[in-house]
Amino acid sequence: MRNWLLPIMLLLSLSLSGCGYNALQSTDEQIKASWSEVLNQYQRRADLVPNLVGVVKGYAAHEKEVLTQVTEARAKVGSIQATPELINDEQAFAKFQQAQAHMSSALSRLLAVSERYPQLKADGVFRDLQAQLEGTENRIAVARNRYIKAVQEYNVTVRSFPGNLTAMMFGFKTKPNFSVENEKEISTAPKVDFSAAPAAK
Repeated sequence: MRNWLLPIMLLLSLSLSGCGYNALQSTDEQIKASWSEVLNQYQRRADLVPNLVGVVKGYAAHEKEVLTQVTEARAKVGSIQATPELINDEQAFAKFQQAQAHMSSALSRLLAVSERYPQLKADGVFRDLQAQLEGTENRIAVARNRYIKAVQEYNVTVRSFPGNLTAMMFGFKTKPNFSVENEKEISTAPKVDFSAAPAAK
């Protein structure tokens, strides 16, 4: 019996490799790693918000609506449980995208406020936070693009023959990806202007 065990194991291993099982496993793991990096960069952005709001508030406390919008956007992002399972749930993934897009929009409005306050634009802490935010937005774009490519590769394997048969057999399903409209919206980093505005007359 033992003499037959090794050949059977080898045959089973080769058949799983040929039917796309290993490719599914590999690309699924790549998606998880890429998703972790996306979350890491979004968290980095969220962590900048309290300091950014605090500095703006020091110079423009009466801009309550904008400050409130940013704070609420951050709270909404924080309320979403961004677990690994989220990337398998299309509706939850869409909510995550909407929350992050809302955060991007709120941050853009917050940074636009600085255009009306030359002293705020000249503040060293504010300028440093702007630079950090710009760098973070760039890292988000890179991480998101890696995730998009990983999901694309996985979804092609799930949908292509003979991988689709293996996917059905083992319960692999396509994963949601960033939508085209949302991708355009959230890949636009908030405008960061380091030039000091002319002094108010």
